[in-house]
Amino acid sequence: MDSNPEDKPVLVIGGTGKTGRRIVKRLRDHHIPVRVGSRKENPSFNWEDRTTWESALRGTKSAYISYYPDLAVENAAKDIADFSAIARKNGVNRLVLLSGRGEEEAQNAENMLIKSGVEWTIIRCSWFCQNFSEGFLLDQINHGEVSLPIGDVKEPFIDAEDIADVAFAALTEQGHEGKLYEMTGSSSISFEEATNKIAGAIGKDIKYNHISIEKFEEMLKKDQTPRVYIDFLIELFTQVFDGRNTNSEVGVQEALGHKPRSFDDYVRATAESGIWTIQNA
Repeated sequence: MDSNPEDKPVLVIGGTGKTGRRIVKRLRDHHIPVRVGSRKENPSFNWEDRTTWESALRGTKSAYISYYPDLAVENAAKDIADFSAIARKNGVNRLVLLSGRGEEEAQNAENMLIKSGVEWTIIRCSWFCQNFSEGFLLDQINHGEVSLPIGDVKEPFIDAEDIADVAFAALTEQGHEGKLYEMTGSSSISFEEATNKIAGAIGKDIKYNHISIEKFEEMLKKDQTPRVYIDFLIELFTQVFDGRNTNSEVGVQEALGHKPRSFDDYVRATAESGIWTIQNA
């Protein structure tokens, strides 16, 4: 006899990442069994090792899918198709996919999930606010100088807390099946404007430099960034950040019934945490 579905855990792939760890916290706070999908867990999960996929899925009732390094990379769509098939074979009844805006390969991966025959929700997101505080931009900010190959193009930055709220709802509630939520903040600003907002919140000067893509690649290599991630970032800054994603969307409102957190809200809360500490000021 099968165990009670309510006793089965929710698998959170990338459960230690920006969105995943927030989802894990929400599940645990609500006393919902959770299985963290990462290389260090038991059973482990690794996108680069297909032998880990089934053991991580086995016995779970639903799964949050965060693909590394990004759905925009080659072979992502095939991986999502194959992962979804394994999930279906193991009786996993709901998959929630984190996707990216304006990325053709990501949309191919979305289509693989939609065609898979499992119950699905897609959360298609703009650039995370938390990339300024939990990603590669944190070191740049804390050195008082942000250098990116992007000029005046504006982005409706989305707070990872909103992503986690929507993912939690999609994993645990009815009514989100077959929904594609286009997730952005409520307004768009440039990277330079975002940098200036952070500088104002912490009372420090932070210089913004618009650099060439060649110089950006050299900088990433110097920091020993993995090649696959370098390729992803180059594609992102040369293709996706061309203005196609400037408009705000209403995915948060559709899923949760309220407006998304603003970039100012994010900056205020993050500044209070003390993580932004200018080292050369």
